[in-house]
Amino acid sequence: MLNPRQRSRLAGMAQTRRGLVRLGRDGAGEAFVARLAVLLADHELVKLRFVGREADKESIARNLAARTDSEIVRLTGNTAVFWKVNPDPGKRKVEID
Repeated sequence: MLNPRQRSRLAGMAQTRRGLVRLGRDGAGEAFVARLAVLLADHELVKLRFVGREADKESIARNLAARTDSEIVRLTGNTAVFWKVNPDPGKRKVEID
């Protein structure tokens, strides 16, 4: 679980990154979740853009975080930022402490 300081640091890092994945009207099927899991394993910090989704962004983001075993760093407007630490210390790209 991220503390507020770590969450703030990760959100700041995410501001300079481009969105790696977009979620459109096709939804968050198994292929999408698998792609997000791969991106989290490779990058640890992933920015997702919602395209054409109006009301259910928060529930979708919570569902994606649960399905990928990641944490939501921030959900603002049409953007969600997810974080998952790489279990291999040698492959970690994002340091939050």
